[in-house]
Amino acid sequence: QVQFVESGGGLAQPGGSLRLSCKASGEIFRINIMGWYRQAPGKQGELVATIDTDGDIKYGESVKGRFTISRVDAQNMVFLEMNSLKPEDTAIYYCTLKVGANSQWGQGTQVTVSS
Repeated sequence: QVQFVESGGGLAQPGGSLRLSCKASGEIFRINIMGWYRQAPGKQGELVATIDTDGDIKYGESVKGRFTISRVDAQNMVFLEMNSLKPEDTAIYYCTLKVGANSQWGQGTQVTVSS
């Protein structure tokens, strides 16, 4: 079982920035994919970004060019730098760790973009 500690969510103005952090602990296989998904009220969950232990990165179309994902393997941490935020980025952001077909999820952190 993996435990997650997510932080960095909050309120930002349109055009502003936030940085999310997620630390995973517990039984973690060294080869894995970490990342972020989000879910806005009344909408389906969507991929934000993932990064694997080889450094391969995937971004959701709606965040490309604005968000940057990174990780520190020694600390089992993943980060999401979010710039040029838009009101449509408002959602609960969930940290995830995937090993093979098994995905585990954090509790989520709220991001609200509003003036």
